Amino acid sequence: MVNIDELRFDEKGLIPAVVVDTYSKKVLTVAYMSKESLAISMKEGRTCFWSRSRQELWRKGETSGNVQHIVSITADCDRDALTVEVVKEGPACHLGTESCFSDFVYLNPAYQSFSVDGLMEMLEGRKKEKPEGSYTTYLFEKGLDKILKKVGEECTEVIIAAKAEDRAETIYEIADLTYHVMVLMTEQGISLEDIRKELAKRHIIDHKVKQEKMTK
Repeated sequence: MVNIDELRFDEKGLIPAVVVDTYSKKVLTVAYMSKESLAISMKEGRTCFWSRSRQELWRKGETSGNVQHIVSITADCDRDALTVEVVKEGPACHLGTESCFSDFVYLNPAYQSFSVDGLMEMLEGRKKEKPEGSYTTYLFEKGLDKILKKVGEECTEVIIAAKAEDRAETIYEIADLTYHVMVLMTEQGISLEDIRKELAKRHIIDHKVKQEKMTK
């Protein structure tokens, strides 16, 4: 464990803190901590920064309610920067977005990778913009009953493929089911964060007790 006194604060007594969502590993924001705000953060278990614009301590969420509960704080090899993993309540950005980092400056097409979070953002965009010719737009326009019907159909197809012990087909159908469930989530305003939190709660519940409750 690194002691606070071993950290290298700059000439203004500050150290940059990269705040990361502990579930998605997405960078939420970059802020600055003083020795005092870091000590407060560690004592309270929630992020407290030093506001360079207001020149005062700033507890994240004290006015917005978007609190960040600290999971861990890690120093880099030079001890002059921190990463802070958090469980967040609400958006991280003052603009109301999940992360402060959403405006691309450059994208290398050779290294674009798929992410579930990226797919969710695309679905949310489809619901708002409803571009013509999009299957996702079609589902949103048809509404909840159509989306639920597709979820039911995909569930059945997963079962059929799995029963046939066709691994490739099962993977294909699970992907279809996942997509349609995410469309349903978007339709009903359920975020990936909501699901992550629910899974995290179940992770610490006694599985036997949970199973007994579900069978009653």
